[in-house]
Amino acid sequence: METDRLSPARPAARVRVFADARALVRGAAAEVLRRGRRALRERGAFDLALAGGSTPQALYQTLGRSRSARAALWRQAHLFWGDERVVPPEDPASNFGAAWAVGLERLAVPPSHVHRIAGESADPRRAAVLYESLLRARFAGATWPRFDLVILGVGEDGHTASLFPDSAALAERERWTAVAEGGAPPVPRVTLTLPVLNNAACALFLVTGAAKAAVLERLVSPLGERPLPAQRVRPARGDLLVFADRAAAGAEGPVG
Repeated sequence: METDRLSPARPAARVRVFADARALVRGAAAEVLRRGRRALRERGAFDLALAGGSTPQALYQTLGRSRSARAALWRQAHLFWGDERVVPPEDPASNFGAAWAVGLERLAVPPSHVHRIAGESADPRRAAVLYESLLRARFAGATWPRFDLVILGVGEDGHTASLFPDSAALAERERWTAVAEGGAPPVPRVTLTLPVLNNAACALFLVTGAAKAAVLERLVSPLGERPLPAQRVRPARGDLLVFADRAAAGAEGPVG
């Protein structure tokens, strides 16, 4: 059972603390379905941006195994990715490939509604341009795309998507996508930019494990002089949710 509270230091962020990672994944799956059904009622479609990482993969596996996997919701869903390494989709490091293998392939999403980043491109800049063209086709005429939900992780260094500390991509204010480099070892990546993330109807961070305790504390704190990239995700016209397990949350809140 989870507790649900408003962060007094960051009123826009609602923090939910779960007993463990499995409970968090179940809660996240319920949130995805709730947001998707609302979008379907209001707009007739569900635009969802996905994250890489082990906790999101567990989420996709749960969604793929659920009774809702063949529901009308997924036939009207459009799937995008927040970032991708410049690797082919069959590479183990591919966010798309990993998500597809663990559960997304079981969802009733039409192939034409799956908009992956072409990581197999030899030129990261070309991959970024191609991905932006997919986004602009889906969100035609918009200044910025508006996702119904963006799922995000956060690294121990505070990066989210492929927006790393001190990256030039953090300063991008015109393009919807950018080329970035980071990780260990650093590899070229394509990422959505901050203005895109901050135009979402909802941004949902998934944070698990004791190793993330310090970064979670900063994530829900005021910005300060040198904010982490993840702290800079603050949807101007949407919700900011942070789902954490007890190991990551520490003193952030009790588990009911």
